[in-house]
Amino acid sequence: MIIVLSPAKSLDYETPPHVSKHTIPDFVDDAAELIGGLRGLSPQQIATLMSLSDPLAQLNFQRYADWSPRFHTGNAKQAVLAFNGDVYEGLNARTLSAADLDYAQQHVRVLSGLYGLLRPLDLLQPYRLEMGTRLPNARGKDLYAFWGERITHALNAQLKHNKGAARVLINCASGEYFKSVKTKLLDAPVVTPVFEDWKGGRYKVISFHAKRARGLMARFAVEHRIAAPEGLKNFNADGYAFDADASSDGTYVFRRRVSS
Repeated sequence: MIIVLSPAKSLDYETPPHVSKHTIPDFVDDAAELIGGLRGLSPQQIATLMSLSDPLAQLNFQRYADWSPRFHTGNAKQAVLAFNGDVYEGLNARTLSAADLDYAQQHVRVLSGLYGLLRPLDLLQPYRLEMGTRLPNARGKDLYAFWGERITHALNAQLKHNKGAARVLINCASGEYFKSVKTKLLDAPVVTPVFEDWKGGRYKVISFHAKRARGLMARFAVEHRIAAPEGLKNFNADGYAFDADASSDGTYVFRRRVSS
C-alpha cells in the first residue's frame, strides 16, 4: 500500500532535521532538464507564468539559479521535513521516530512538479513549480506532458516491491497533483479518503481542514503500520470518523461535527 501526497508551497529550511538519514531523488536528471528551462525565464516571466508577486518571483528566480544536480545536506533537506504546508502540519514528520520515517520511506510518496515523485527522505532543494504550471518543454506544453507515464511506472515498481502489503494506492493528494498519475496504467486500485465537516446545515469539504486531515491520515497509517486500506477506516484523528453509508470501495468518507 502506498499513500500519495501533494507537496507544499511553504518550505522550512531553518529547523534542523532530527534524523541524518537521507536519499537522493530518483528523477534528478528530469528535474535538471526542467531547471534548465526555468533558468531561461526572467523574474517577470516567472511572475506571469506562476501568478506570483514580484518578491516571490525574484526568490524563485534565485532558487533556479542556485539549484544543483548534486544533492547534499548543505544545499538540501529531507522532503517531509522541508515541506511546511497544511498537509505537513498534519503529518508532523518532525515528531516521527526514525523507525516511523523508515516505514514512511516505503509507503509514502510525494508528487512534485519539479521532482516527479519523492520519497519522504529524499533530499529537496528549495523550489516552486506546481504540477498544473503550463511550462512548455521538449515533451509537451505542460508538466503533465513532461512527466507522462514516468510517475505511474515508478509507483507500479514500488507497489510491486512492497511485498506483504495490499497492492493499493491511497490518494491523499489534490486533484491537480493526482492528475499526474495515469490510473488506467496503474497496477492497483485507488482509494481516495474524503474529509467533510458539518457546516451550513450539511457536510462539505473545507479545503484547509481537508489538507490537514490528509497529513493526519498519512501519519496514522505510518504510526499504526497500516498495510491494507481497511485499516484506514479506524482513523479518528481530530474528531473525524469513517462514515460507511457515505463511502464506497474507492472512496472512504470521514466526517465530523465540531461544536461551535
